[in-house]
Amino acid sequence: MTKAVVFDIGMVLVEWQPEAFYDRLIGPDRRRAFWAETGIAAMNERIDLGAPFAETVRAHADLHPAWRAEVMAWHDHWLDMCTPAIPHSVRLLTALRAKGVPVFALSNFGIGTFELACRHYPFLTNFDRLFVSGYLGLIKPDPRFYAALEAGTGYSGADLLFADDRPENIEAAAARGWQTHLFTTPAGWADRLVAVGFLTEGEAA
Repeated sequence: MTKAVVFDIGMVLVEWQPEAFYDRLIGPDRRRAFWAETGIAAMNERIDLGAPFAETVRAHADLHPAWRAEVMAWHDHWLDMCTPAIPHSVRLLTALRAKGVPVFALSNFGIGTFELACRHYPFLTNFDRLFVSGYLGLIKPDPRFYAALEAGTGYSGADLLFADDRPENIEAAAARGWQTHLFTTPAGWADRLVAVGFLTEGEAA
């Protein structure tokens, strides 16, 4: 019997589209070159593991002076990459909380970026407990991150139903016996929550 629900945040509750932002800013060809030449994705992973947001971006900009403005945009326009909220998913979170279903977040997010996101999206604090990579120094799909949620909540294995948009994160959860849902649309996630009995069709609309 599934007892609790675990949400990823990026691309489940809030859009996370840095490539699309940079495509608009500098065009797709330059964006691909920017990604390849600067290792911006690896920089963001360091932030997600707990490195300080502003200082890490500035240091990375110093390492890549030819791309300095573009690197700094990761900090200065971060909310333009993390937008908009996904309203149906937010309603599902609210409905689960209203019914008393235990709901947790398991998300790769930096400390500074998560605090910024919470100010902009107050619903991100509407969980029984948050497991955010930057605070724990662990990142999906590291099994230790999933184990931290189990230890912190007292739930494990089939107790948990987890929604995430990335197959490798789903596979890591399934390897621990979690029930999983590969998120593609909020409607599909709503159907799954109805199917397991957490919500009625009306509550999941």
